[in-house]
Amino acid sequence: MNIAILLSGGAGLRLGAARPKQYLEAGGRPLIGFALECLSGHAGIDGIQIVADPAWQPWIRGWLSVYDPADKFWGFSLPGANRQLSILHGLEDLKDRVKASDCVLIHDAARPFLSPGQISDCLAAVAGHDGVMPALPMKDTVYASKDGKRIASLLKRDQVFAGQAPELFRFGAYYEANLALLPDRILQINGSAEPAVMAGLDIAMIPGDEGNYKITTQADWERFQRMLTECEEKDK
Repeated sequence: MNIAILLSGGAGLRLGAARPKQYLEAGGRPLIGFALECLSGHAGIDGIQIVADPAWQPWIRGWLSVYDPADKFWGFSLPGANRQLSILHGLEDLKDRVKASDCVLIHDAARPFLSPGQISDCLAAVAGHDGVMPALPMKDTVYASKDGKRIASLLKRDQVFAGQAPELFRFGAYYEANLALLPDRILQINGSAEPAVMAGLDIAMIPGDEGNYKITTQADWERFQRMLTECEEKDK
């Protein structure tokens, strides 16, 4: 069984909008609707757990009839103090409904261009591994700096990759890896795969998708709207 945790609990402050970015509308639909619809429509996803603030849960429930046509919504989980605690809350709410060998796929509501192909690639690649992470190679020369002011060393570009969502993990091992970081270390985690890597789990890496970017800033939002307009024009 494969269950998706859709993270929709962020405040989206960097975008400077009146509401969290994942609930802004573009093309006549809320941002969360794009990823939700993709997850619902994928035959390999059996259920969807959504992490969202209680204030927005009635809104999401109202959208489910449109963006969850396969009726895969399992329930809501509460956001945590950071992204990784939000993930852990989702895992806690799933632990009595799944097996250790089942998979959990983690995605951000603020990544609207999730594709069925990327989901399929993750599901296919997890065989024989504890998890899967899509990643993009670095195109620019990459340097390390200890203070953000002076260059300390040059990194080998062909050995450095940028991780993306969705990430897929075997539930049991990933849940234990997150529990091991409580109570404080989990607050320092920035990426979903970090607890797995820190626990020594076997995480396979597959090619990422440059179009599947996360909307964080106003520039990201404007880029998203342009891409959406281009897609709509192609469909005419």
